[in-house]
Amino acid sequence: MQNLLEMKGITKVYPNGVLANDKVDFSVQKGEIHALVGENGAGKTTLMKVLFGLESPDAGEVYYKGNRIQINSPLQAISSGIGMVHQHFMLAPSLTVTENLVLGVEPKRGLAFDWNTAIKTVEDLAQRYNLHVDPRARVRDIPIGMRQKVEILKALLRGAELLVLDEPTAVLTPQETEELFEALGELKKQGHTMIFISHKLNEIRQITDRVTVMRGGRLIGVRKTSEVTEADISRLMVGRDVILKISKTPPQPGKKILEVKDLGYFTSEGKPILKNVSFNVRAGEILGIAGVEGNGQSELVEILTGLRNPHAGTISVSGKEMTSTHPRQMRDLGLAHIPEDRLIHGVAADASIEENLVADRIQKPAYTGKIFLRSKAIAKSGEDLVGEFNVVTRSAKTPVKMLSGGNIQKVVVAREFSSNPSLVIANQPTRGVDVGAIEFIHKKLVEICRSGAAVLLISADLNEVMSVSDRLLVVYGGQIVAAFPDASVVSEEELGLHMLGIKTQEAELLKEALA
Repeated sequence: MQNLLEMKGITKVYPNGVLANDKVDFSVQKGEIHALVGENGAGKTTLMKVLFGLESPDAGEVYYKGNRIQINSPLQAISSGIGMVHQHFMLAPSLTVTENLVLGVEPKRGLAFDWNTAIKTVEDLAQRYNLHVDPRARVRDIPIGMRQKVEILKALLRGAELLVLDEPTAVLTPQETEELFEALGELKKQGHTMIFISHKLNEIRQITDRVTVMRGGRLIGVRKTSEVTEADISRLMVGRDVILKISKTPPQPGKKILEVKDLGYFTSEGKPILKNVSFNVRAGEILGIAGVEGNGQSELVEILTGLRNPHAGTISVSGKEMTSTHPRQMRDLGLAHIPEDRLIHGVAADASIEENLVADRIQKPAYTGKIFLRSKAIAKSGEDLVGEFNVVTRSAKTPVKMLSGGNIQKVVVAREFSSNPSLVIANQPTRGVDVGAIEFIHKKLVEICRSGAAVLLISADLNEVMSVSDRLLVVYGGQIVAAFPDASVVSEEELGLHMLGIKTQEAELLKEALA
């Protein structure tokens, strides 16, 4: 089959000396869905940034449709027929679906925006590619799965023949994922080519034709997906066998560590975000919360960690009321928090790795003297945690902003897990990290819990929330709509129905499960 894309000898060295790509050869055949996988820091993101004109390579050549091209900007990539759908949606929430789609290529009638033509364009495009969206709805009001379709349509409208999909199913329910895969299959039938970047190996096996594996900035191998197992792919990625199934002892719940009663939160316009949310988490157990993003999980976590004040209800930690408290006070009670957005709430990007690793304990005598910080102690702590949590870096003194997204997450996890917590609130703890790091983080969560801590796990990854949790709650529309005392007996399909609001647990059964 003819190669649509060939990247030959791509080398990229960053100013800090990190060799991100080392003579990488990567090719994609026309009309295939091609997986690109690797550990965090393996170089796959850099390679795609080179392809999309976000980075300039230090060496190497790019050939597209048989012609050598030099892509210096995303605009040039788009004009060449290469589109990229980013993991974090690049949409304006206040605009309609149509306005987002035609932004920059607006149809005009004279000098005015031609709304009717724009609507017709979107409807025709959606029909052609079986990506059904509501052209008149505002993006902030549509489900996550539809936003993903809008992003894909936006690229197709601009003439993309090759689509780069970065973690496209990270926040989708099983039902939304199946819909997306059907749409991708239709795109493939119509001659489009896709590069599929994901850490979900089961999905790679399901949807892709071939898989390219990178490790340490180098190409490790290219395989037909039908000829490899998930274990084979993870072994190529990590260089060792990875345990994909979580092993844990049965929980032995102790006293209540976190108690939430009738929690309520509203927008400035009075729209309810959280409605009478009540639950508890005990020492020695992991309580999971599943839900499509945008159903109140973010606000709930920010309230529980002192970053936001509720409008109703109470929060108690270890028997002490902590409603509307300060994050420092929550820390003093043994809270560890892995935030949803690691860059906003997880790290100080310009500070070094070692500085970030002691940020929550810098006031302790071990790190602060009467006048000066104890630099040797900070450095020693940083080196130890970098080694223990396998943060890929040349030095613990490297600024965090120079790390890959997955390695930034490891820095956050290392700081929080090493704080000897009694309560862990983990919000999307493995988003954007590789299978080796996922295995490590899950193992640590179980270890911390079984040693006596209470763990609240919030995740949009159903495989994660089902396999790690002991008990499980489902949120929809800011309410708890289902509770399962044993997370191991629930199916993905049933969870998905509750997450989409199609199914609701009986009130008496829900009340009993939450007691």
